[in-house]
Amino acid sequence: MAKLKLATVWLGGCSGCHMSFLDLDEWLFELTHQVDLVYSPFMDAKQYPQEVDVALVEGAIANTDHWEMIHQVRDCTQYLIAFGDCAVTGNVTALRNILGTAEGVLERSYIDLADLVPQIPAEEAIVPPLLDWVKPVHTVVPVDLFLPGCPPSPSRIKFVLEVLLQGKKPRLEGRELIKFG
Repeated sequence: MAKLKLATVWLGGCSGCHMSFLDLDEWLFELTHQVDLVYSPFMDAKQYPQEVDVALVEGAIANTDHWEMIHQVRDCTQYLIAFGDCAVTGNVTALRNILGTAEGVLERSYIDLADLVPQIPAEEAIVPPLLDWVKPVHTVVPVDLFLPGCPPSPSRIKFVLEVLLQGKKPRLEGRELIKFG
């Protein structure tokens, strides 16, 4: 039987969901016998591959790089999981929405709160162009499963992956599998 092609993607978030994934500890060794990790911040992959079976997407859509990446991920992935509260609701990443537009965020960050040289970076590629509003993943592309938690516990991640490895669709029920925070 072919191994499941697994990707993990890090967008606008703190990487806590990926750290929780690493907290699967010894089970990760078992997982390597059943999946090929084809894209992740844990590896040096530059391009998102074609024909990914499952992607865990951490973080919200906060800039144009995230916008492009989530569309590519959706186009190339069979089963997309919004991985953690930022991906599911926007959570902490979306707190900047109270400042209004991207211009308001940049002014607050680089002008109002600057200690030395108040200026918004003008050189291209220093700061990816921000979207005016941070968005949860499902408002940009269709999502197949919402895996809440800040971060989701390793046991919750393991449950979802074990069900997918059995060729089934996970069904999250009960407080331990669906609570936020």
